[in-house]
Amino acid sequence: MFPFRLGREICWMALGLTVAPMVRADPVSREAAYEGLAPARVAGSGPVPEGIAGRVLCGYQGWFRAEGDGSGLGFTHYQRAGKFEPGFCAIDLWPDLSGFDPGECYATPFVFPDGRPAPVFSSLHPKTVDRHYRWMREHGIDGTFVQRFAVHGAQIHGDHAALAADNRKLALCRDAANAHGRCWALMYDLSGLAAADFERLAADWKELRARMELGTDPKDRAYLRYRGKPLVAVWGIGFNDGRSYGLENCEWFLRFLKHNPEWGGVSLMVGVPYGWRTLDRDCAPDPRLHEVLKLADVISPWSVGRYRNREEVGAIAAATLRQDLAWCGERGISYLPVVFPGFSWHNLRAGEAPLNAIPREGGRFLWKQFTTIKGAGAVGAYVAMFDEIDEATAIIPCRNAPPAGASPFVSYEGVSGDHYLWLCGEGGRLLREELPSR
Repeated sequence: MFPFRLGREICWMALGLTVAPMVRADPVSREAAYEGLAPARVAGSGPVPEGIAGRVLCGYQGWFRAEGDGSGLGFTHYQRAGKFEPGFCAIDLWPDLSGFDPGECYATPFVFPDGRPAPVFSSLHPKTVDRHYRWMREHGIDGTFVQRFAVHGAQIHGDHAALAADNRKLALCRDAANAHGRCWALMYDLSGLAAADFERLAADWKELRARMELGTDPKDRAYLRYRGKPLVAVWGIGFNDGRSYGLENCEWFLRFLKHNPEWGGVSLMVGVPYGWRTLDRDCAPDPRLHEVLKLADVISPWSVGRYRNREEVGAIAAATLRQDLAWCGERGISYLPVVFPGFSWHNLRAGEAPLNAIPREGGRFLWKQFTTIKGAGAVGAYVAMFDEIDEATAIIPCRNAPPAGASPFVSYEGVSGDHYLWLCGEGGRLLREELPSR
């Protein structure tokens, strides 16, 4: 069964946009980058969320910056080779800003086929982040793992502007989750780190724990807990893609988060390769990984790109899921499978990758994954990703008529902008057995 719905009419507002010049401020110190972090100012309401059962949780990148948003980082994650203009961009989906306030819309050199200017959003605008979490509430999506890119703490000529922006994003997500009754949890992404960076990573956690009271702030009633403790995810352990850190660094950091008498005390979700159990495919063939995973409370294998159509989901995912779940069940570890709507990174790879490499099939590809994980016995799902338009895995509203010109884009194939938000909400109902049997 594939859910069916009627589209929702969305009206464009007229936008009078001007391009704001990029203003590069003086370098930001590490101390200044953390200054804005504090415990929640407004208390959330309702029970504190516990566990992953019955929940659809999205990865939230929040890494899009725009000229004029105050970060001084230009069009980070929109631009390629330092430019954001037709022929030079890093996104394959164009966001649909229908209904956005003018102040949330940042002008670009791109133009829609009808001649109107094509704006983008910034993940640092409070109204935009609040809007994203409101969409989650309206469509029945439970919350997010907010990505924290550990590499942002690296010093580049003493400038920590990217870290400051990431800290601001973190606070905005926390506030929006509390405002809309959604849950959230921190996810460290280790991509780009070197072995020498893990002490700095622990120092970053100390700053977050001390300044935000992360996971312990009584007003932050949205922070996701697991087995009575705040849940922290660490992604990027065991991959065979030539990472500069090893399993010993990962184990040290996991033990720090879980067992340090002053700074530990959390539950852990570990993001691993798809071949983590058999130590093959995208996984390093090192049996020590299974020893490290004894520290995990939840295991979440990365499935994006591991199958390319509904037939491959049935052929690859079903058997893998059952065996993964059995392995975890024998060890008292929970399992959170990843589902994704499609994939494309043609522009990000400067045209060297095919456009629309994994088609969405109007949502049928994603729904096949939901029914497959449900049939295998999974109780929750991680959607990759809420907002990642760079690799065209986003579920936020995106344009069916993207800008014309030198950069090609993927469309939503004619479905309404909120179709994938709705479909993920239906996936949650499926997992909770709330959909009528047919």
